[in-house]
Amino acid sequence: MPSRTASIEVREIPESHLGRMVRLSDIVFHESDEDTEARNRWLWRRARRIGAYDDGQLIGAIAWLPRRISVPGAQVPCAGVTLAGVLPTHRRRGVLTAMLNRLWRDAVAEGTPLAGLWPSEAAIYGRFGFGVATRAVEFELVTRGPVRLAVEPEPGDLRLLEPEQAPKALAALYQDARVRRAGRFARDTGWWQRMILPEIDEEDDDFSPPRIVLLGPGREPEGYAIYRTLDLDDDTCVLQLRELHSSDPAGEATLWRFLTEIDLIDRIRGTRPVDDLLPLLLADEDDLTLREHPSLWLRLIDVPAALGARCYAAPAELVLDVRDEQIGRNNGSWRLITREDSGSCEPTTAAAELTITARELARVYLGGADPVRLVRAGLITEHAPGAAERFGAALRTPLAPYTDDGF
Repeated sequence: MPSRTASIEVREIPESHLGRMVRLSDIVFHESDEDTEARNRWLWRRARRIGAYDDGQLIGAIAWLPRRISVPGAQVPCAGVTLAGVLPTHRRRGVLTAMLNRLWRDAVAEGTPLAGLWPSEAAIYGRFGFGVATRAVEFELVTRGPVRLAVEPEPGDLRLLEPEQAPKALAALYQDARVRRAGRFARDTGWWQRMILPEIDEEDDDFSPPRIVLLGPGREPEGYAIYRTLDLDDDTCVLQLRELHSSDPAGEATLWRFLTEIDLIDRIRGTRPVDDLLPLLLADEDDLTLREHPSLWLRLIDVPAALGARCYAAPAELVLDVRDEQIGRNNGSWRLITREDSGSCEPTTAAAELTITARELARVYLGGADPVRLVRAGLITEHAPGAAERFGAALRTPLAPYTDDGF
């Protein structure tokens, strides 16, 4: 049944109203671009669409993609929120809250315990229980002169692929990267073609088409890199790195050697995990600039299902007092039992060892934030000495979580 906030009706948006969603998005996000509109229409056709209507007018919308995200030891359904906006004429009337309540309900009904988004305004979504789950580093490496590596890699078999070959050729390598590092989303062929390898770059149509280089002989490639190039007005040529993955560190070094030796490139830019090997691979870091920033935000819609879905680095038994102002069923005390191959989370009446909000639970869920540090900051309350340390040891991952895909 449709839900109402005063005179506002919240219901599904039919595909015939995609034009209305485009207009709403243009007004809310100050966009008006043919390429962006085509991309959004493609995304929204794949998405679950929730609308807020006032007297038949679409005044708010949320679109979420049914996706799967890698978590330690598993792949978990995740609602990828790709649009969330309310017209400026209808702000502060509870419209976003009503649409999110519908999202929580629909996602749980579909067995989706997580939601993820890239916020346009971070302050808004912390109030709704989203927290920064992955972080990233923007880098720029000056390559006008020779770039020396600390360890010279072995020469590798490299070949260029056509974009249409890439989805099939790279699928297994990308899946390997997803298994090893939490925070990455599953991709189908359409996602590769539309979101990763479009002919024209969405951010700057002056960039070249995508270039794909594959490392490794025959049918068992070891790694790949995807990049574009751009000549700037000052006669500087930039290489924009989209992705670089390898099954081992030696392969990463070989790919970095290839990129730094491409003729006529003055600098390389891109985004990498916070624990990326690039700074360690360079013999001299003076030409490397780094800037860390928040990346994907997550929300645990179903706390016991989300905590029970992942694997853990150490055995532990903890009682968590979860405070969730938006999703009442998450409130209360939960006994979390962690194992290397599984976890379980059940309601309990036992005394809490940690009190944690939905936002902070999202921060620590993938292992990207340390509960002990959050206790020191006053964001988690520790009732039993050592509880935060045990929680952190269980959540720890060998690689920092990282997200490649925007949506």
